[in-house]
Amino acid sequence: MASAQGAVPGTQATRAAARDTHDYEEAPGYGWVMFAGIMLMIAGTMNVIYGIAAIADSSFYVANTHFVFGALKTWGWIVMLVGAVQVCAGVGVWMKAQWARWTGVFIAALNGMAQLAFIPAYPWLSLAIFALDMLVIYGLVAYGGRLEEA
Repeated sequence: MASAQGAVPGTQATRAAARDTHDYEEAPGYGWVMFAGIMLMIAGTMNVIYGIAAIADSSFYVANTHFVFGALKTWGWIVMLVGAVQVCAGVGVWMKAQWARWTGVFIAALNGMAQLAFIPAYPWLSLAIFALDMLVIYGLVAYGGRLEEA
């Protein structure tokens, strides 16, 4: 079945006509990069909130938890500071700053390790945030290459 312009759907002519109707064209994987920026900000916000809760000795953390080093308050400070950097990196990713891409990868890897050490305090939350960090790393490494100037 042909379109109104006489081009067969799915052909080069149809794709070119569709491209001409838009003012811009996004790079392949751009959605993954924006997704990674959102996930950085969500994980960072969660880390700040749960870090403050750990510093305040909130009652929803597992009681009598033993860590490899430090105490719940120590890990609360670590997670809160990492979360603040994650939020800043997420904003930078949205602004398409190249420094934010690599900062996001580094801080997501650091947060992933911190979350694995934080498992004794709140296991399911730590594993959920760890999974978010892995998606962030994938999105930024696989699709966060240098933006080409037009």
